[in-house]
Amino acid sequence: MGKRKERSSMSRNQKILAAVNTGIFAIVSLVVVAPLLISFIASYRPGKDLIRYGMSLNLDFSAMSLNNYKYLFTGNHSYFLWFKNSMVLTVLTVVLTLLICYFVAYGLTMYQYKLQNLLFFLVIATMMVPFEILMLPLYQEIIDLKLINSRAGAILPGLCAASTIFFFRQYMSGLPKELLDAGRIDGATEYGISIKIMMPITKPAFAAMSILCAMGSWNNMLWPLLVFRDADKFTLPIGLNTLLTPYGNNYDLLIAGSMFSILPIFVLFLCFQRYFIDGMTAGAVKG
Repeated sequence: MGKRKERSSMSRNQKILAAVNTGIFAIVSLVVVAPLLISFIASYRPGKDLIRYGMSLNLDFSAMSLNNYKYLFTGNHSYFLWFKNSMVLTVLTVVLTLLICYFVAYGLTMYQYKLQNLLFFLVIATMMVPFEILMLPLYQEIIDLKLINSRAGAILPGLCAASTIFFFRQYMSGLPKELLDAGRIDGATEYGISIKIMMPITKPAFAAMSILCAMGSWNNMLWPLLVFRDADKFTLPIGLNTLLTPYGNNYDLLIAGSMFSILPIFVLFLCFQRYFIDGMTAGAVKG
C-alpha cells in the first residue's frame, strides 16, 4: 500500500510538473510568435495607417488588402535586387564557412599533437572578442587588400567562425576514431577519409550549422554596410533600412518586404528540421 501511495504521489507530481512546463512554454511561444503575427497583419494594412495607429493585433478587415504585396512584386523599386544580393552572399558564406570550419574542427579533433589543446583554446578565445573591437582593423585590412565594395570583402572576415568550429569539434569528438584506421587500411588518403567517410557521418552537424550560418548571414547588416558602397550591391537588411529616411518612410514596401524576407530561412528550416534537431542534441551531449 505504501509503495502504491508513493507511485500515485509521484505520478501526480509529474503531471503537475508537466502542466507547469507546458504553461511556461506556451507563454514563451506566444511572446515569440506575437511580433511575427503583428507584422503579418500590418503587412496587409496601408503604410499611412501604420504611421497613424501603429502596429497591433487589431483585425480591421475593411482596411486590409493585398496592395502592399502587389506593390512588392510589381512596383518600381530595388527590393528583388537586394533579395538576390542577400541570397548570393548567404549561399557563398554558408558553403565556404561550413567547409572551412569542418576541416579546422577535423584537424583539432581527429589527430593528436602537442599544440592541439592550445590551438583549440585560441580558437575559442576569439569568441570572447566583440566584433566592434575587430571592426576597424578588419575594415582597414579589407581596404589594403582592395576588396572594398566586393562580395569577397563581405564574406572573407567571417568564414572561420569559432562557434561553428566549436560545434563541429563537439560533434566529431563523439565519433569513433577507428573509422580513420579502417580507411587507412583500405588505402584511402587522409583527404579521402575526411570527405568520403567522416563528412557523411556529420550530416546532422552540417544541417544544424547551415541553418544558423544562413540566419547570421541573411540578417547581417553592420559589416556589409561598411563594405558595400554602391546601391546596386546592397543586401536586403541595408536596402530595407534605406526605406526609412527623414524625408519619407515607405512602410508599404518595408513591412511586406520584411515578411517576405522570412521565407527563405523558414523554408531552409523546414527542409533540415529533422537534421537540425539531431545535430543540436548530439552536439550538446557529445565530447
